[in-house]
Amino acid sequence: MKKVLIIQGNPIENSYGRQLAEAYARGVAESGAEVRKLVLAEMEFDLNLSAGYKGKQPLEPDLQEAQELIAWADHLVFVYPNWWGGMPALLKGFIDRVFLPGFAFKYRKNSPLPEQLLKGKTARLIVTMDSPYVYYRFYLGQPGHQMMKHSILKFCGVGTVRATNITQLRKMPEAARNQWLERVQRMGRKLA
Repeated sequence: MKKVLIIQGNPIENSYGRQLAEAYARGVAESGAEVRKLVLAEMEFDLNLSAGYKGKQPLEPDLQEAQELIAWADHLVFVYPNWWGGMPALLKGFIDRVFLPGFAFKYRKNSPLPEQLLKGKTARLIVTMDSPYVYYRFYLGQPGHQMMKHSILKFCGVGTVRATNITQLRKMPEAARNQWLERVQRMGRKLA
């Protein structure tokens, strides 16, 4: 049975991102797979990796649980808004604090490439934005997606990383928002 972890990274309570995460979770439950959720806005932790990788910064209980759930999961789903071309500070701080050496990757002696400790996992990004997709992709070069896919997830060994872009959200009519919720639920049902 596949195990899915949904990481909801929108810091705004009752956001559309939260609705999307819930829709995906419903779909996963309908498929018969196991699903767990992390709502970052409800967790208590310091966003700042204050000593970098040189010092010891104890993980708060919520971050210890997050590492356990990431290790447990086969498929990671990140749901978050695109702000200024990338993820909100809450999600970035979470990644900085959780995807640590010894957990997500390990430095190797005499090699510039790390040992990837999250091998075998897959991921999906469900990203909302007000920008048109063409502008984000072709003019900006998808900086947030590039960072998540390559600099973070693939660096740590996460294999296939797919992205779903829900664009021009600010102008989107309610009917279209509801269609997206249905589509995301179907994605969860297919474990895609």
